[in-house]
Amino acid sequence: MSEIKTYVDRIFDELVAIRRDIHAHPEVGMQEVRTSALIRRELEKMGMDEIQQPLPTAVVGLLHGGKGPGKCVALRADIDALPVHEESGVPFASQTEGVMHACGHDLHTTMLLGTAKTLCHMRDSFAGTVKFIFEPSEDTMPGGARALVAAGVMENPHVDAIFGQHVWGTLDIPYIDVTAGPRMAYSGRFTVDVIGTSSHAATPHLGADAITGAAAIINNLQQYVSRMSNPLDPVVLTIGTISGGNRYNAIANHVTMEGVTRAYFLDKHEEAMRQIVENTAEGLGMKAVLKYAHVVHPVINDDDDLTEIAQKAVVKLFGEETLCHMPAMMGSEDFANYAAEIPAVFGFIGCRDEANGMIYNNHHEKFTVNESLLPKGTALMAQFAVDYLADNA
Repeated sequence: MSEIKTYVDRIFDELVAIRRDIHAHPEVGMQEVRTSALIRRELEKMGMDEIQQPLPTAVVGLLHGGKGPGKCVALRADIDALPVHEESGVPFASQTEGVMHACGHDLHTTMLLGTAKTLCHMRDSFAGTVKFIFEPSEDTMPGGARALVAAGVMENPHVDAIFGQHVWGTLDIPYIDVTAGPRMAYSGRFTVDVIGTSSHAATPHLGADAITGAAAIINNLQQYVSRMSNPLDPVVLTIGTISGGNRYNAIANHVTMEGVTRAYFLDKHEEAMRQIVENTAEGLGMKAVLKYAHVVHPVINDDDDLTEIAQKAVVKLFGEETLCHMPAMMGSEDFANYAAEIPAVFGFIGCRDEANGMIYNNHHEKFTVNESLLPKGTALMAQFAVDYLADNA
């Protein structure tokens, strides 16, 4: 058994206590005051070399290896909870009405704290620096990663590579996925304003109906997805809200629609959508304006040495049979904002445990996770950091 695994198993009870404390006191994005104070307190207790607070509720720890200077590897955990009323039934359930750790961030935070303690314990065995990033507001777009990058978290010292991971409700225990290439999708957010002309419902020919115009735009956007985009280059386009009209017997002169796109390549969909929106409206005698915002980059795992280091760490700790391949997905993750800057790898730890009734997906009000995963995720992050620094000494 590796030194890392042995030490992590030894601190298992501490990890459980921390996780339950965080779970019972969840805080939503950019309000993680108690959580960040707990993180800072734990880092201070373990002897972290430097603790920074680049955002009000973000915490970053720096640990220098005892064997001298070298590369800098970052490890990231998200710390925020969701505005969800908990119905998990666990004895340490949320004490905050309407807020719950329904995505597993309480485990991510605990795992990274466990990793920090493990690497503090064995700091004399590696060279280089480990940067521990505790990120607020991952689940509130555009996410805390963008703000942290803007605040300089990738510098002082410069981060050469970053690793992140997520417990995943559709992947069974005991599997871990660390696959090269596209893993999670880019996310764009858009608004369409359709401007028509009012008229009485009895005289539609004297107006330009923004509601039927909006319907035509929706249909044509879906034609773009199903008939104009390459099916081997997947794209999802969803209109999530639509509002317009003032009275049941009047032709509406204005409709506003909001939606989201998901894809892996983000350089072409916006322009195609703009042409469809504007041309459809013009053909119906009205005007439409598309406003489009690029929210999150795609998560694309480094396909060179970095992903291989993570895969070998899984095998070294848990055996070849634990490593699996999970298909890429159209969900988004703001870890991508780090990956857009430097080589990155993101893994998924299976947490579906049917034997123990833990069958609910992330974001569900009954989502809960087997705490046996705490040492697993902790050991994996520590092993990745040590192996990366050794390979890049």
